[in-house]
Amino acid sequence: MHDVAKLAGVSIKTVSNVVNGYPYIRDTTRERVLAAIKELDYQMNVSARNLRSGRTGMICLAVPELSLPYFAELADSVIRAAEEVGLTVLIEQTGADRDRELEVLSGKRKHLTDGLIFSPLELGPEDKDAFDVDFPVVLLGERIFGSSHDHVTMHNVEGARAATAHLIAQGRRRIAVIGAHEGEQVGSARLRTEGYLKALQEAGITPDPALIGESGPWHRANGAEAMHRMLDAGTEVDAVFGLNDALALGALHALHMRRISVPGQVAVIGFDDVDEARYAAPPLSSVSPGREEIARTAVRLLRDRIANPRDERPPVEVVANFELILRESTVGSHGGPRAAL
Repeated sequence: MHDVAKLAGVSIKTVSNVVNGYPYIRDTTRERVLAAIKELDYQMNVSARNLRSGRTGMICLAVPELSLPYFAELADSVIRAAEEVGLTVLIEQTGADRDRELEVLSGKRKHLTDGLIFSPLELGPEDKDAFDVDFPVVLLGERIFGSSHDHVTMHNVEGARAATAHLIAQGRRRIAVIGAHEGEQVGSARLRTEGYLKALQEAGITPDPALIGESGPWHRANGAEAMHRMLDAGTEVDAVFGLNDALALGALHALHMRRISVPGQVAVIGFDDVDEARYAAPPLSSVSPGREEIARTAVRLLRDRIANPRDERPPVEVVANFELILRESTVGSHGGPRAAL
């Protein structure tokens, strides 16, 4: 760093500010320093910097499982957002297991990372005290229980409402929902089912309990099983809303196996807009919940908390915008516009 400062004709502090991304530096000064860094092939000693700052430069992303496409794609988005601000991401899979989710909050790996982005699935109101930790946390999803941490979430109710309203606008009246969790008080299943029921109510359609398909984990196999179960019971169906894309893709597979045309006889829509949706046969309409916005916002909030550990500002909640992505599974080969909301 001394050599870079000498060659660029600036102070060592200025070199430090440039390599650490300090914004208030004249462009001409920054260019001289960067040119000197390139000429001397200077590489910052990250370990030494971390020792001085007491930080590791790493954050943890804890998600239920990467086998679910949404969480795999979320992890990819978080990694890219973190790289842009000089952070490395350590991924932890909790397997949607309560004990493992509590372990993530216990701080046992605190020495490895500077903060946590956490998407819990199994913790309940009785675990509220577990969220009182002494390291920066940003929560994703719905299970926050009034915690004191920043929270980034999505429009579960409104997104589901828009998906169901789209099916109704296509003339569908016997709309099945797959992925409901009976008795759930907090969580995406309850909220998305609520949005489905709101759309039916607004259209003057009486909900039919036979059209509400329960399922366990939101995997393709469970979506297919729920679809088969509903059809085996003789339930009349002209549309399906899968509470995530994996369930919708499973339902789509079950319909294909029974030679039921999509969208001719039954329209299908999902939620999450994972990459696989556009390559389904037919391509799957879906709700895009703003995954990139969620990732970037979570990383930004966590970085700010790490940089300002004594900041006592109250926690913030950010709700990402969503889009209704219309493809052939609901609108046939004509396609359709995106509805940004």
